[in-house]
Amino acid sequence: MPISLRAVTADNFDLISDLPLLPQQRDYLASNDYSIAQASFHPATLHTRAVYGDEEVIGFLMFVSPDADDPPGHYQIWRFMIDHRRQGQGHGRAALALALAEIRARPDARSIEICYKPGNTNAKQFYASMGFVEKGMDADGCDMLAIIHLT
Repeated sequence: MPISLRAVTADNFDLISDLPLLPQQRDYLASNDYSIAQASFHPATLHTRAVYGDEEVIGFLMFVSPDADDPPGHYQIWRFMIDHRRQGQGHGRAALALALAEIRARPDARSIEICYKPGNTNAKQFYASMGFVEKGMDADGCDMLAIIHLT
């Protein structure tokens, strides 16, 4: 199944909004609705993508461009989810690889950071397999931060 990242639009918003997580995953991620609303207030820095498998919406991703408070070229992936019915089939790996390539293609990109809840061992293993290296807990002590340095 070919995987692609596409813009979030009025045509796919409801499909993204309805993507299910398993009950045990719900504590690990903000809702897609919340993320899309948040991005609507910060369109210059928050970038949303629908994850498609063929022509079906199977996931959602949001990444952040650096702002004045961030180190130059420091991008962050704030949200990433794949419909639980599509997990474990390589779709998440393909989608994250596309997102990393999109960010790497930006001329100022120097690093990409992602966070996850420390108890989410699946995320820890998955992100490590994609090249992310843990750098410690965030300032609030709630999320583990992992990073890929591009330079």
